[in-house]
Amino acid sequence: MKAARAITALPAKRPRVAAVPAASEHDEQCALIQWFDLQYPALRRRLAAVPNAGKMPAHVGAKMNREGRRKGYPDLQLLVPVEGYHGLIIEMKRVKGGTIEAEQLEWLEWFAEMGFRAVVCKGAEAARQVVREYLAGYQGKKASNT
Repeated sequence: MKAARAITALPAKRPRVAAVPAASEHDEQCALIQWFDLQYPALRRRLAAVPNAGKMPAHVGAKMNREGRRKGYPDLQLLVPVEGYHGLIIEMKRVKGGTIEAEQLEWLEWFAEMGFRAVVCKGAEAARQVVREYLAGYQGKKASNT
């Protein structure tokens, strides 16, 4: 008769869970634009991006510089005057790891001096809140703000 082998239960291996990378600034900005266009149909497509960064061939970058690309220029503009402001200027940053550069801060300060509401938003949710607050005083075409 064979001896019964003891069955040893090994501790269960924990399944490997891949870390979910933080959303990029691009992803955050796309989410904001999509939300804005749905949330504010009367202002649809009025929150506009200024494509100022990204990897590109040197000749394309040089062409953009000649066309007026400026280092640190903010990401988004909503050129709708509200309660004494000429418009809303947003510099988007990712929630984790996004930092403001000196040139970006200079632009934001300049826009504020010129009468714009100029802000840095860490993530789409922070930007949504800024937009909601800004447009709460909008008196133009009726905009949804629910």
